[in-house]
Amino acid sequence: MNSADIKTVKSILSQPQKIAIIPHRNPDGDAMGSCLALYGFLKATGHTVQVVAPNDYPKFLKWMPWNDTVINFERENPKAKEAINEASVIFTLDFNDLSRVGQMEAVLQEAEADFIMIDHHQQPSDYAKVTYSDVSMSSTCEMVYNFINFLGETELIDADMATNLYTGIMTDTGSFKYRSTSSKTHRVVAELIDKGADNMKIHQKVFDTNSPSRLHLLGVALGNMVILPEYRTAYITLSQDELDQYDFKKGDTEGFVNYGLTLEGIIFALIFIENREEGIIKISLRSVGDFSVNEFARAHFNGGGHTNAAGGRSEVSMEETISKFNEILKTYKSKLNP
Repeated sequence: MNSADIKTVKSILSQPQKIAIIPHRNPDGDAMGSCLALYGFLKATGHTVQVVAPNDYPKFLKWMPWNDTVINFERENPKAKEAINEASVIFTLDFNDLSRVGQMEAVLQEAEADFIMIDHHQQPSDYAKVTYSDVSMSSTCEMVYNFINFLGETELIDADMATNLYTGIMTDTGSFKYRSTSSKTHRVVAELIDKGADNMKIHQKVFDTNSPSRLHLLGVALGNMVILPEYRTAYITLSQDELDQYDFKKGDTEGFVNYGLTLEGIIFALIFIENREEGIIKISLRSVGDFSVNEFARAHFNGGGHTNAAGGRSEVSMEETISKFNEILKTYKSKLNP
């Protein structure tokens, strides 16, 4: 944030505000961690605050401090709309375009509040009064820590805020292994541990709560993996029938896409997941090195994200989607084999 933006934010927050904090649709650990940490901070500084999530999120995140205060827009629509319409300030966290909130978009478009965006994805839209965007950051949670630091208020970060921030940084960095994990990230994490974040307990709550059905679904996913060594690519498919067979719950396929990248020589990995209710194939893309899955997703699958992690979607069948992908992949052979 530049000095002008910091001054603007300090002015806005200098008097009590009604604040809504919004993550993206299908919120992950970074989205919920940043929203719940900011919730705690803004409550501590005298504001009336509400987190409004566009839809549900995985069970392995629902232990986080202040989780029980979150309003689900899909399930509690009147209450969610009221919180947004009454807000004088709206923070949007971990996304940079209002299309990323699904059905909530129209409500946000009509809101008269001042918007403040905190996000680390590429190509931000210009809807916010204050935009804090930095694609070099490991996570939005690291940015929320910086945001609090810019305001000179890090002494207010307690164990609950630290726990939420640590959770988001840990999940969005692949447990601190991605390129965006900087020395500064580690210094922030050290500060969060000093403030009460229990790193072992957080890791266990996020990663060590699998159900037998989730592990069986992982077995199916790995059995479906297709390896294309000439393109240094591996992809997984999961049909709706396979999800149903193993009692799929939101978040069960989290991390499955990364298994492709554990193969020697593979630098591009994808997972294609059928969602019959929405009529789409949801696509997650990962890479290592300089191959940009953000550019690939934006160009071919209505998506985007980061250089090494992105999402997309297809509105045709799984068979047609895979056929399209295989044809597109042929044009990337040289980029995948530099």
